[in-house]
Amino acid sequence: MADLVTTAALSILVAGFVVGIVVGLTGMGGGALMTPALLFLGVGSPAVVVTADLTAAAIYKTGGAIVHKREGSPNMRLALWLMVGSIPMALLGPHLVAWFTDDTDQLNHVLVISIGFALLLAAATYALRLYVNLRRVRSGTHVHDDDPRIRVVPTLLVGMLGGLLVGITSVGSGSVIMIALLMLYPGLSAVKLVGTDLVQAVPLVLAAAISNIALHGIDWEILVPLVLGSVPGTIIGSMLAPRVPQSFIRRGIVVVLTMSGVALLDKSGWAPLGEDETHPMLIAGIGLAVLVVLPIVWGFLRKQQGLPMFGSPTIAEMEDPDYRPGLVGMKKVDKT
Repeated sequence: MADLVTTAALSILVAGFVVGIVVGLTGMGGGALMTPALLFLGVGSPAVVVTADLTAAAIYKTGGAIVHKREGSPNMRLALWLMVGSIPMALLGPHLVAWFTDDTDQLNHVLVISIGFALLLAAATYALRLYVNLRRVRSGTHVHDDDPRIRVVPTLLVGMLGGLLVGITSVGSGSVIMIALLMLYPGLSAVKLVGTDLVQAVPLVLAAAISNIALHGIDWEILVPLVLGSVPGTIIGSMLAPRVPQSFIRRGIVVVLTMSGVALLDKSGWAPLGEDETHPMLIAGIGLAVLVVLPIVWGFLRKQQGLPMFGSPTIAEMEDPDYRPGLVGMKKVDKT
């Protein structure tokens, strides 16, 4: 038993470290990658995994939020309105799922399906975020506005949806909410966008963690190695971010999220995929198709905006609020 516990703890630590690096590199929400990684490792039931992931996220996101707050990057009024919508729903979400059934197997089945769809939604919104940035750069009409007028009702609705998703699946704080903010407040600079999202995410995931702990308890054998791996991984990822081509990482994340979502739906026995068997070749085929098709589709989208299919502006340039396109042919900017 001791050997099994040690092996499981090491696996969790490594998974937390790897996902932490990706979070530090890209700002991608850890739940979208950590939760499926732990589920595939088989270290606990979906409810236990979601609880541990949320608790760990509340710890390692707090450090990042403190740094952003000290540097003055968050829009605190916007973050506050998001919290007003997200925190109550994060507290309520786990109980809504539990109220549907008191059968543990049925509960786990619902959670796995919910997480699978949440991952596919995260992949779609992440790709949409890149396209919105492409449109913004190409239009050349982007105006900085780091203190916009708060659109209260849409912001509250975004917070409520994000809180519900995070409370049930642990996915959404760094993906779904981010793209919604980008579309509601296009004038926000990248640093304001990330800082605001990170600050509101801390009480959000903490509320979701508290609600899940109240329902399912907490497994320290998962939480401790998860924190020990994810915290240094996030720090190292943040240090490596300026040196790693972001375009490859972001496209890789879309592929991983898509494959993970389909794999979890397959594992759950979702009816369209068949309840009594799994389809590893289908999952691999979908991953390969996304890997091959994604750059081609992205190239055509660029071409529709009057850009070359490949080359400048890169994704990193498009996420730089100070980047401005040239005239015909797009002037290249040396970001090195």
